[in-house]
Amino acid sequence: MAEKENRRVLQFAPFQSSVDEGFWRRLSSLKLDTLGIDQSPIAITGFYAPCSHAQVSNHLTLLSESFPHEPSEQSSESIVTRGNRNRCPIPGILYNMNTLESFRALDKQSLLKAEAKKIWDDICSGKAQEDAALLSRFLLISFADLKKWSFHYWFAFPALVLDPPATLIDLQPASQYFCLEEAESLSAACNGWRASSLTADIPFFLVTIASNSHATIRPLRDWDACQGDGEKILFGFYDPCHLPNNPGWPLRNFLALIYSRWNLERVRFLCYREQRGFADMGLSLVGEVLLSVPQGWRDCQSVPNAVGWELNRNKKVPRCIRLAESMDPMRLAISAADLNLKLMRWRALPSLNLNILSTTRCLLLGAGTLGCQVARMLMAWGVRKITLLDSGRVAMSNPLRQSLYTFDDCLNGGYLKAMAAASSLKKIFPAVEAEGIVMAIPMPGHPVAAQEENNVMEDCKCLQDLIASHDAVFLLTDTRESRWLPTLFCSNANKITITAALGFDSFVVMRHGAGPFSFSGDNKGEDEDALATSIANLSPSGGDGGQRLGCYFCNDVVAPIDSTANRTLDQQCTVTRPGLAPIASALAIELLVGILHHPDGILAPGEIASSSGEESNEQPLGILPHQIRGSLSQFSQMTLVGHSSNSCTACCSTVISEYRKRGMDFILQAINHPTYLEDLTGLTELMKSASSFKLDWDNDADSDDDTAEI
Repeated sequence: MAEKENRRVLQFAPFQSSVDEGFWRRLSSLKLDTLGIDQSPIAITGFYAPCSHAQVSNHLTLLSESFPHEPSEQSSESIVTRGNRNRCPIPGILYNMNTLESFRALDKQSLLKAEAKKIWDDICSGKAQEDAALLSRFLLISFADLKKWSFHYWFAFPALVLDPPATLIDLQPASQYFCLEEAESLSAACNGWRASSLTADIPFFLVTIASNSHATIRPLRDWDACQGDGEKILFGFYDPCHLPNNPGWPLRNFLALIYSRWNLERVRFLCYREQRGFADMGLSLVGEVLLSVPQGWRDCQSVPNAVGWELNRNKKVPRCIRLAESMDPMRLAISAADLNLKLMRWRALPSLNLNILSTTRCLLLGAGTLGCQVARMLMAWGVRKITLLDSGRVAMSNPLRQSLYTFDDCLNGGYLKAMAAASSLKKIFPAVEAEGIVMAIPMPGHPVAAQEENNVMEDCKCLQDLIASHDAVFLLTDTRESRWLPTLFCSNANKITITAALGFDSFVVMRHGAGPFSFSGDNKGEDEDALATSIANLSPSGGDGGQRLGCYFCNDVVAPIDSTANRTLDQQCTVTRPGLAPIASALAIELLVGILHHPDGILAPGEIASSSGEESNEQPLGILPHQIRGSLSQFSQMTLVGHSSNSCTACCSTVISEYRKRGMDFILQAINHPTYLEDLTGLTELMKSASSFKLDWDNDADSDDDTAEI
């Protein structure tokens, strides 16, 4: 009678969860870079260990390595490294929803029942006996708000309901249940089990104690071999709970396995707990329960009821964690900057290559209205390496149209534009690698005094080195002649080159074609012979047989000269409608992105927009034009193709070969003698021929008029 009065329903301490910040970061990366809008369940792994402190329970923990090793690996079970005594792995499933509404609308009872069915199937098939960690499956549903870096989530630890419930006969510390010899032997056996890399993280096991007090730990599959005379048999498990009167949650499904597989109605169990990494028989518990025949358990097709949604402050509601406040501001800024680009890959541009954008080194020649706009938009596209070159200072008239400058930059004579622009970019986005170079670009038509020749040649070499060390160059200067030397260097080095130029209400944006030929320069003698052969056979055609695209100077019939001398103020300044520069700058950046994503890169042919407006281009970013010309007065825009000229003063084979032969002497002559380039390229003869043709035409016209009068 006394024993019956002491009996009570066995109650279990619920599992508790703990999610490391690294898990949420990994989920964010996986969501943005791989999953997109895919809401398919993801196999993950949770970790727990036996209680190791008398006043603190261990939690089920999720870490960054809870995800499969490969992001695309979404098998039914996660792959984890076994043998870590502090990380007993158990399988779980993650459902990450795209919206908060879909997270709230999930059928939680159905999800819980589905996971409980997996546990029940593993019990019935015997799989759980071989891999007992399957008894502790868990479920996680979540919604990741990646704009605010907040995560809504809810754990479930499915447990099969014993109906009727288990009756507790006895529960006491293991040190009181066992005699001293048994307790010492069991401690040694448990420590050995935990020390072995083969068994350290196996959370369910058998304990046998022989008549001579010798304890042995065995896997569950050895049940039949444990049926010796005079042996005590206990079912042991890693208990994460620290409470002295309640076993932990893993025991629930363990009892279901014990009854279902071996039809035991009276079960003794060991709640194994530790202190400082070693078995603690004073903290561990030994209990004994009576199991009644649960209704419907004879039929494996009938899944028992299940419970297990984690409580949040004793309420059945999800949890929310906000990481933005604890994140490093720099890291938060980088994540926010990349968010829009990564979202573009979900639906619109799956092939968008963010890595090639972030590693492209861009050189901006000119830090004025165009330079400021181009730099801002480069950062918006994910470009992180930007160099700005300019020799001017910030004037009072600049900040209104040049978005990287403020009133303070105008004071005390004005800060150097290149340095102020680079500093402003870093303030906007600290992760950008921005550098300012203060230097004037040598220009044809602006003769150099003899005492200044060395300094000008040093500037030429500096510009040449800068272009060689960057992947893309933007020509954004105010004058035509300031674009000549960069165009020459870019053609020689075969660099991506993009020009943006403004009129009062019109603009032109164009990408330069590839250089006429490549030249290694490793062996001067052999290369000069190869160069002569190349020039003899050269045509303005590209490698694929199509004509090479032209540069900014290919349509000119005169060499670039001084365009600022003897000009009024409105002619010296770039007087444009304020909306023109942002439009042209945006198109220039879109051209760069198109080139970087085109399979032919700089050799991509020029394309023209369809007059019907239909998109026939197969490239994900659309067509890749050569030139875009627009007019604000007409609110019009058109795409054009211009091929390279054999008489171009900047990119034709004659000019490039002469530069390669003479180097800086050639550049100095071009700067000091404006007609030199025209003579070299044949433009002088062309203009003479044109003049002679016009004279002959006029004479013929006069003769016709005379005849008419007669």
